[in-house]
Amino acid sequence: MQVSILPSSRELGTLAGRETAALIRAAIAERGTAHVILATGTSQFETLRQLISEEIDWSKVVMFHLDEYIGLPEAHPASFRKYLKERFLARVSPLKAVFLIDGEGNPEEVAAQLGRDIAQYPIDVALVGVGENGHLAFNDPPADFETEKAYLIVDLDEPCRRQQMNEGWFGSLQEVPTQAISMSVRQILKSRHIICSVPDARKAQAVKDSLEQPVSNRYPASILREHADCRFYLDEPSASLLETRLA
Repeated sequence: MQVSILPSSRELGTLAGRETAALIRAAIAERGTAHVILATGTSQFETLRQLISEEIDWSKVVMFHLDEYIGLPEAHPASFRKYLKERFLARVSPLKAVFLIDGEGNPEEVAAQLGRDIAQYPIDVALVGVGENGHLAFNDPPADFETEKAYLIVDLDEPCRRQQMNEGWFGSLQEVPTQAISMSVRQILKSRHIICSVPDARKAQAVKDSLEQPVSNRYPASILREHADCRFYLDEPSASLLETRLA
């Protein structure tokens, strides 16, 4: 595990984006293609900003993403499909293949098909974040560390839903969906490299729990410490509660 602490979220995103781009280029150079997982939410703004500025042959890249609300129209501001189309896909040249989660389809069928799809593309690099409740993707505590399913139907707890509201994606807690399709913890851990971007003081307790508490499904992102190559990128506010500076 590698932890880098940067002075600001902008610098965090710049370094994380550059590192992600280097890993993508290395995969293309090694095997002619790169398979990536992209995350969404405010934690990824700066990382994606840097990534789209990098010199990458996107025609050799296959993309999956982590999660999507069930029943939320794509036109809704909080839709993760909308987020990725506007903030990433519209700003780079066409990719080799894109697998977006259709939260408006039959959830079980969508999850099963995505599982079959991702099995064909071993992931080179995954971009993830950590929720205020410590979740990884939408795997809220206590997360399922055992299932081999690639994508799950999950219930969203109130802290998770409140975070989405407080970030401005929804007008009220009642508007936030109660379920989502989420990539599983085990599927995320199958990635060769993981880039975890976690800016902002409101994530400080989750960062502390993820890095300093025992690895436990009570702190879902703590499992990243068991991965062979996971790199945490923090800013000073998100790292403010750490007992030991690991950078």
